Amino acid sequence: MYRPSTQQFKDSPMHQEYEKYTPEDFLVWKLLFERQMRNLPGKATEDYLKGIDIVKFRADAIPKFEEVNAILKNLTGWQLYVVPGLIPDKEFFEAMQGRNFCATTWLRKMEELDYLEEPDMFHDVFGHVPLLTNPDLCDFLADLCRIAYIGIDNPYIVQCVARVYWFTVEFGLIQEPQGLRIYGAGILSSKGETDYSLYNSTPQRLPFDVETIINTPYIKDKYQEKYFVIESYEQLKKCIPDLERAIKRNLEKQTIPA
Repeated sequence: MYRPSTQQFKDSPMHQEYEKYTPEDFLVWKLLFERQMRNLPGKATEDYLKGIDIVKFRADAIPKFEEVNAILKNLTGWQLYVVPGLIPDKEFFEAMQGRNFCATTWLRKMEELDYLEEPDMFHDVFGHVPLLTNPDLCDFLADLCRIAYIGIDNPYIVQCVARVYWFTVEFGLIQEPQGLRIYGAGILSSKGETDYSLYNSTPQRLPFDVETIINTPYIKDKYQEKYFVIESYEQLKKCIPDLERAIKRNLEKQTIPA
């Protein structure tokens, strides 16, 4: 689902209009932030919790993108890049390969605290930004989007990248010395899926493997049936050549999975 203002976004860069946030917006951010910060210790990856402090997120203020960007650029070269909502693949991957993280500036309404069809700023910013302080994850993300952008005219390549992105950046788990932890933003920004992903006996938790992932469809409208577990963020960074080889091998053999 694309928003009609996509062309305007492409032709004229958008900005966060901070002065337009309403009292309800600030309350929504505060309620969601406090709820997740009570829920995430002992469940979120340590790098995410450290990242919250590094980017100076707090309950009583919606983050200002300009201030966040000044911190991220110095650490990993990334910055928040304002988009109107979901945008076409080509524009998305073009921005992301250049270390411009696509983020919306609108927040869900009070009646949407627990369910939202399309990602809002809380998901984009609270879920993703703290881990944009992690160099290995950032390198992985830029390289992943580079593969998709180069192969943008091949639906299979885009599908493979989308699946890897989904099962890592959005819904990934990591095995840390203290136990299994969450690093995927789709889980970190969801109260319900936080506990489900770690403790529920229903989903499978599988070792990270790009060959398996590119053959695994993902679920958009309910909790995941499978989660893939990495051992380190360096593992993500190092998987890029394996992903490129797997894609090339399947294209050459014309054995493209559904």
